[in-house]
Amino acid sequence: MANAKAPQSVTELPDQYLTPDDIATLFKIPVETVYHWRKQRTGPPGFRVGRHVRYDPAAVRAWVTQQSDLDQAA
Repeated sequence: MANAKAPQSVTELPDQYLTPDDIATLFKIPVETVYHWRKQRTGPPGFRVGRHVRYDPAAVRAWVTQQSDLDQAA
């Protein structure tokens, strides 16, 4: 997705799989945080394509909704 414009919000996610850089840009966090989330299994679920990590936009939306629900319940 290097040539595509980065999404501005979770509601504007593209239909193609996202890279860790896309996730970092989306949430305005360092890419190292995305990898840390993956290692700790606390961020959106990703999967490997060979040696590359990708994220399904639908799974990212679901994760954001889940985080919002957990925050409101606290």
